[in-house]
Amino acid sequence: MDPTSAHTQTEPPATSGPTNAWRGKHIFRSRTHRMVGGVSGGIAEYFGVDPTIVRLAFVISAFFGGAGIVAYIVAWLIIPEA
Repeated sequence: MDPTSAHTQTEPPATSGPTNAWRGKHIFRSRTHRMVGGVSGGIAEYFGVDPTIVRLAFVISAFFGGAGIVAYIVAWLIIPEA
């Protein structure tokens, strides 16, 4: 048996750069889980969680200097609609 052929059979195939499990996954504002702008529904769909959890996070963070309101408005402006 040729030692070079045995060596190449056991090596994994070479990849060109790091692999990314999130590649090709994009976030959009939801059309189906929408109450105001679809931001919470879109974030929930992206992460695979219940939209109510994301909405509660925005509401709770709104009590800390209005950060939730500002974050929601910014997300509404930069996240495209589905």
